[in-house]
Parts: sequence; C-alpha cells; structure tokens
Amino acid sequence: MELARGVHGAQRRCGGVALTPPIEPMLAEARRELPPDGSLPGGLVMEAKSDGFRALLFARPDGVLVQSRQGADLTSAFPDIAAAAAGLDLVLDGELVVPAHGRLDFGELQRRARRRGRSAVQAAVEFPAYLIVFDILEADGVELLARPYRHRRAVLEERFARGDLTAPFTLCPHTTDRAVGQEWLDPAWGAAGVEGVVVKGLNQPYLPGKRAWVKVRSYVSSEAVLAGITGSFALPRTMLLGRYDTAGGLRLIARTTPLRTAERRAIAQRVSPGGPDHPWHGRRFTASWGARGGLEFHPVRPELVVEFVADTAVDAGRYRHPVRYHRLRDDLAPDQVPPFES
Repeated sequence: MELARGVHGAQRRCGGVALTPPIEPMLAEARRELPPDGSLPGGLVMEAKSDGFRALLFARPDGVLVQSRQGADLTSAFPDIAAAAAGLDLVLDGELVVPAHGRLDFGELQRRARRRGRSAVQAAVEFPAYLIVFDILEADGVELLARPYRHRRAVLEERFARGDLTAPFTLCPHTTDRAVGQEWLDPAWGAAGVEGVVVKGLNQPYLPGKRAWVKVRSYVSSEAVLAGITGSFALPRTMLLGRYDTAGGLRLIARTTPLRTAERRAIAQRVSPGGPDHPWHGRRFTASWGARGGLEFHPVRPELVVEFVADTAVDAGRYRHPVRYHRLRDDLAPDQVPPFES
C-alpha cells in the first residue's frame, strides 16, 4: 500500500467508501483539569492516555500501513504490528507503546521507530510493540468518521469481543465515571506509563486535524538545582535545572517554560555567572528533548534550589516536556534535592 502525501481523503470500494492515507488524526487541546460535565457533545467519556506514539493503522486486503501522527510511514519499523494486522479490513487510531523495564518505555519505543530491515525484526523480538486502540475510522471498507464516538466505540468493542483484534492490539480503557477519570490523573499512574486522560464527547464525530478533544496530563511537583539560564543575566528567559548523580556530576534534567516578567526580574537579582569550574562550562545541550539543534545558555552558580511542576513523562532521568517554575526554595540546599535517577 503506497502512502501518498496529502490530506485525508476517500476512495470508492465495493460495499462502501474507504479512507485514503495519510489522514490527519483528530487532536486534543491541553488543559489543566477535567472539563465540566456537558461541555462536550453527548456527555463526557474519559480514556487513559498512554505514553507512546500516536499511530493510524490501515489494514486492507491489499496490504498494511502504519502511519505516524505527522503522516510518516512506520510500517517497516514495526513489522510485528504489520504482521498482526494482515487479513484485517479496518482503519484504527491508537497509541503505539513498548512495555519494558516495568513500564511503558518511551525510549525503547523511539529506538524501535528508528530501526529498519533485519534490525527492526530483531527489535520486535526483543521489545514487542503494542497498539492501544481507542478509535475505529473504517470497517470493511465503510468510513465511520461521521458516526458519533459512542457508535464507533461499540463497533471497536465488537471487533475485540469476537476476536478480530487480539494481541498485540489492546482496547484502550475508558469510563464515563468522572471519579475514575480523576483517579487516572494520580501521578502514581505515571510510573506505569499512563500520563493522563483524554476527554471526548460521546456524540462527537471524528474530525481529522481538529483539536476537539481535551487532554489533561498528570502533574507532580519536585525540586532541582538552578544551574543555567537562557536569555540574559539582566532578564533570564528560561531556567536549566539539574540534579547530582551518585558520582557527584550535575546532570541536566529539565528546562522550564518561559518565565513571567516578574519572575525574570526576581531571578535576575539572585543568580550569579558560573565560572570555568562550573560543571556545565563548555557543555552543549539540545534545545529540547529529542531535538538536534544546540541551546545557547549561560551557566549560573549552582547554589539555588527551584521547585517546579512537571508532567510524568521522564526518560533516562530527564523530563521530556518543559516544566513550569513554581518558586525558589531557600529552605533547601543543593545537596538536598532528589538525586539524579536514570
């Protein structure tokens, strides 16, 4: 099956209309808390948000294609998923995950996504992938985008119930019980790879490319050493935070979101330039997790402790997404922050 570039479309097939890849997945707007009841069409339904790659699976009689959120072809990187989909006639939306080391391991998932050929086959044996399915966009050549969520979910559950979909496919947990959805936001779930909740309307159609769902992440607060800034000493823009490892090395763990104006002024009065003996003197860091470009920053004397708020996506000791500055902790010394854990 060829992956043509372009927007979502459809083609006529015997028995109905079929989707043509690539299609843009429906997206979610990030919020800090669950939306109020009645704010989405038909009432709220909440799904556990797993820590993985968004993927659309096109399984047709003439072949299988695994599409990334951005429209890239991931089929050859995940031969185990492609093989399991052979013989199906469905288009599914879900989250690719790799369980490893006692949790859903985003790092292992990324490594799998970069491998091809024999290397990908071997990786599939060592670290099998799963597709946590939360939507069905087409069944037996019939497009389902205009059908409400409750109908699409019923069709999806039927496919699991009758055994059309088995491992490595798994049905995404969902609930209409707000208390259960709130429980999924407990940061303790983050240790297992559940990073929050996606909230949908029971009567919502599937809207490719539209941010009509709501995503709420789990958040925790913690502490780290302020060891660098971007911007200038007169007006810092963001902070680079570190923690000490068992050998005494200061390891970068996070970068903050841009500081507010009052915060910039307050931090400017407290920081001092780091000299040649600074642990990060001459070091280069990437601009963000997974990015390739270098980050321009100024080392500062690692003597201040910062309390920050972050989601639960942590890989090899580093927070994947920018964290939010909360306050300085003058009651804590740098050697009292949590140790670096890879």
